[in-house]
Amino acid sequence: MSNPWQNKRVLVTGAGGFIGSHLVEALLNEGAIVRAFIRYTSRGDIGLLNLLPREMLNDVEIIAGDLRDAQAIEQCVNNTEVVFHLGALISIPYSYIHPDEVVQTNILGTLNILQACRAAGTERLICTSTSEVYGTARYVPIDEDHPLQGQSPYSASKIGADKLAESFYRTYNTPVVTVRPFNTFGPRQSARAVIPTIITQALFQDVVHLGNLEAIRDFTFVSDTVCGFLDSAAAPNAEGKTFNLGTGEEITIGTLAHKIFKILGKQERIEIDGERLRPERSEVMRLISDNSLAKHELGWKPQVSFEEGLRRTIQWISAHHELYNIGKYEF
Repeated sequence: MSNPWQNKRVLVTGAGGFIGSHLVEALLNEGAIVRAFIRYTSRGDIGLLNLLPREMLNDVEIIAGDLRDAQAIEQCVNNTEVVFHLGALISIPYSYIHPDEVVQTNILGTLNILQACRAAGTERLICTSTSEVYGTARYVPIDEDHPLQGQSPYSASKIGADKLAESFYRTYNTPVVTVRPFNTFGPRQSARAVIPTIITQALFQDVVHLGNLEAIRDFTFVSDTVCGFLDSAAAPNAEGKTFNLGTGEEITIGTLAHKIFKILGKQERIEIDGERLRPERSEVMRLISDNSLAKHELGWKPQVSFEEGLRRTIQWISAHHELYNIGKYEF
């Protein structure tokens, strides 16, 4: 079977992020020619790409800029065949404080990507959504036809970006596919996310500080999410469609914490920290994926069990604890 990625010219936005860095690594392993777009900082920070092997990183063309800069995006898209658009401001608490920046980056940035891909004649554009666009489940499991609910400025910005992508497919026949990951976890993830938050505190503190323990989530290991991106880019007749990337298994945050304590062999001590609670009407209480469309049309299904994923993540964080500000609430 031929390799669809061998010598394929690919752009990944948000390449310095958690999923983005894993996607870049997977594409390089498949023989793709990768251009990575990261947000510019005066420190020359390339984010989590720094954790890739140096010999691998030498094969990546890294370009720094801002998604809101249409000219920069146009230049990045030129001479690429497939674009994976993961770049976004993703923190929900940050969106409470700076909704203007989040909306501009996530909506205008996506518009710039769509415009550039349309002009360049890109073969396939993969736009990254989020399960947060569904809000608290009205029915379960959540399929792609579930109503969209903007329960935070972040989720509203992603709904807007999703609808822009849909409009470009319908209006201009832009070959866009939207992937909607549920809660992805794994090595390299920051303590902004709940699993690294629990692990880092449980490893090095007597008490773990958390927010809502009753919220229910559907967690997918990062290698499975990356496979979903690759499958959505290579599958025939996927243009114009949206695919949930989740396991279909749900767990409360409280039960999740219990599992982590048990794996670590630690005594369970949890305290609720009010700073970590979302506003009541903004809290998404239940997310669980119906992934049958991705299974049927992409041939995708999760390969890594939740328990195995937790063990791999704990092992990685234990070996890289110096990258974390233990116990500090990061948003």
